[in-house]
Amino acid sequence: MPASGAVTRSTLRQQIADALRDEVLAGRLLPGQEFTVKHIAEQYGVSATPVREALVDLSAQGLLDSDQHRGFHVHQFTVEDFRGMVEARSLVVDGVVRKLDGTGLATRAHGESLVSVRRRAEEAARAARAGDLDILIGYDLRFWRELGGLIANRYVCEFLHRMRVQAWVFSVPFLRADAEGEKWLWSGHEPLVDALTLGDAGAVRAVIGAYDEHALRWADRLESTRG
Repeated sequence: MPASGAVTRSTLRQQIADALRDEVLAGRLLPGQEFTVKHIAEQYGVSATPVREALVDLSAQGLLDSDQHRGFHVHQFTVEDFRGMVEARSLVVDGVVRKLDGTGLATRAHGESLVSVRRRAEEAARAARAGDLDILIGYDLRFWRELGGLIANRYVCEFLHRMRVQAWVFSVPFLRADAEGEKWLWSGHEPLVDALTLGDAGAVRAVIGAYDEHALRWADRLESTRG
């Protein structure tokens, strides 16, 4: 019985963390917005312990900040933070691609797993072209996580996933508030899968480079319009 209870609590903790992360990604919990363990526990109808654990987990992921006297609030990333995220993931991905020659890429990116990644790519690209931010975020995160799982070790995958979640947390409020925000949604997922399928490391770097440049141009535009 104790083991079963521990599993249940651990599962509930993860479910709450996932639900709150989705709230932040959807822009329903905005940067700087404050809340307490009691508030979240009442909202979800659960005890305080798994809520507190979930909030601590999200704080460790850099999505929340805690205050001893005021509870928690959504972390407020800056444009410079966003640029740093783009640079960090660019350096790591470039290192992974360079480590694997064309043969290594083609060997890893094949089979049923690649079919699943391609489906994610198609759905993400379709959502981006349609300007559907809600659909895009979920497919985009799954796409990059599954793709990373094909060519990198789990520590690299977890780091990159964290960077992408944080980048979306920063981006969502601004994209929703911008009448032209949908024009800045990247839709190059499918060409990236094509390049990986062929084992073309140069093409992979070119697509990812264009993706990162796109993100940095958006950051420049955001900074200029806010200034």
